Amino acid sequence: MIWMIGIGGSLGSAARFIIGNLISKKTKNKYPFPLGTWVINIIGSFLLGFLTQLYLSNVIDKRLFLFAGVGFCGAFTTFSTFGYETLTLIQSNYIKLAAIYVMSSIIVSIISAMIGFTII
Repeated sequence: MIWMIGIGGSLGSAARFIIGNLISKKTKNKYPFPLGTWVINIIGSFLLGFLTQLYLSNVIDKRLFLFAGVGFCGAFTTFSTFGYETLTLIQSNYIKLAAIYVMSSIIVSIISAMIGFTII
């Protein structure tokens, strides 16, 4: 079972790296808002809500949930980068933007997870 989580986690972290870099390359010099991490966390929240509903409804088994939900989503979303980017915004004197980043990340992630959970 632990290998399922590890393999899912390695794929999730690789996906986060690739998607984050693609978004950052397009927005880095235009906006100080960390859009890459924001988008990744929203997608990951939706996906985890969806997978949780599938698991609780016995549509997917425990191994697939551990692989995709715990492993992939756990490594794909990133709270540590969220914290770092928030601190960077504050240190760069983007206080309002940091507050928007924090609040929108929390609110939209929860809404995304709820949508994923209730989509079935």
